[in-house]
Amino acid sequence: LQNVRIDPNSISFSMWKDIPVPFYMSVHFFEVLNPKEVLQGAKPVLNQRGPYVYREFRYKTNITFHDNDTVSFLEYRKLFFQPHLSNGSEEEYIVVPNILMMGAAVMMENLPNFVKLLLSGALAGMKQEAFMNRTVGEIMWGYEDPLIDTINMFVPGLIPFKGKFGLFVELNNSNSGLFTVNTGMKNISRVHMVDLWNGLKKVNYWRSSECNMINGTSGEMWPPFMSPTSLEFYSPDACRSMTLVYKQSGKFKGVPTYRFVAPKTLFANGTDYPPNEGFCPCMQSGIQNVSTCRLNAPMFISHPHFYNADPALVNAVEGLHPSEAQHALFLDVHPMTGIPMNCSIKLQLNLYIKQVSGIIQTGKIKPVVLPLLWFAESGSIEGSVLKQFYTNLVLIPSLLEYLQYIFLGLSVLLIVSAGVLMAMSQRSTAEKSPRHPATQSKPPPSSETTPLLHDADTLSQDDAEA
Repeated sequence: LQNVRIDPNSISFSMWKDIPVPFYMSVHFFEVLNPKEVLQGAKPVLNQRGPYVYREFRYKTNITFHDNDTVSFLEYRKLFFQPHLSNGSEEEYIVVPNILMMGAAVMMENLPNFVKLLLSGALAGMKQEAFMNRTVGEIMWGYEDPLIDTINMFVPGLIPFKGKFGLFVELNNSNSGLFTVNTGMKNISRVHMVDLWNGLKKVNYWRSSECNMINGTSGEMWPPFMSPTSLEFYSPDACRSMTLVYKQSGKFKGVPTYRFVAPKTLFANGTDYPPNEGFCPCMQSGIQNVSTCRLNAPMFISHPHFYNADPALVNAVEGLHPSEAQHALFLDVHPMTGIPMNCSIKLQLNLYIKQVSGIIQTGKIKPVVLPLLWFAESGSIEGSVLKQFYTNLVLIPSLLEYLQYIFLGLSVLLIVSAGVLMAMSQRSTAEKSPRHPATQSKPPPSSETTPLLHDADTLSQDDAEA
């Protein structure tokens, strides 16, 4: 238990600070094969590309311990492209929606027509279209786009950032916010549980207090002695707390684990699952609107390929094949310590696009939640760390358990042996003791007169014989 706590003097502190587990992020893009037809109202036809795999390194900085049994830290991520693990390069071109333009069009839908017409004219002058052909690297890590300044000129503050635009531009070499978690020094059952995130007890993205709650851990470790029920963690990427449910017990390379998976209610809408009403406005079950924490852009998150979602979402496009084996997320956790042994967290990013009157570039696009990409962050304990973990938490306890039974067996054997020896000893003693016949008369008691009487009798008998 001492090593489970967040303590600079514990042997596990360095592992907590600089996670030695090799993490990989695999990204799959959805290429639009018929962009011209989609502009005319056709169903989008998608083709999955990738994976494009990145080695992910995580480390903590600004570690500060507090008097109330908590510690604060910033965790950074660095990503490095792995060509030998990828199916393609970052220089490959992919046709995807013009995310900035199509997102801004939906965001401006309720503005006066003359504003939209002015923007549409500016877009035409910049030769902006509904779909773009960009490299994987540009879509991931950003590209310069004059559209940002143009949109902000017509609608100040609509896109409150400058510089490059990319879906993962803020992920690499950046942190996920200031976490303050319990150290477990005073209460081991609270170790790793989030106390504050960016100084907040609750976020303000959602419409209900329950949905705004910051529950569970930061998603790296959990308190020890877990029960096979559920676990919670706060995800800055999803802007919310998530609850996974127990599915089954198993083993990862000999180490016992509990597997936790996402329930079908995770991204259900408020109609199908009332507690999720606070995450609305909702559409079909299986997607979550994250516009309130993504600059009001019409972005949705879901499981890959709309797994566990309303079939209408899958049928609105062609090329999706949801599968539990490929698209379900899971966490395999060692229940005694709360340490994940193997995990794969999978999410899909989707953009809601449609025809917007006044912006001619949107053509006749029918309303659709269009998948952009899905990614999996996966990692497992291996190598020397796994060996140490197995030795300390599986092998040694097993040996101690076996020794316990061996000592118990030996003690029983010794007790039985001692009993047998005692019985044999008692029997041997009894056999060596002298026995007196029952008919033998007792000698007369000794007294001073007895010899005299005995002599007199003897003399009288002699005289008679003479």
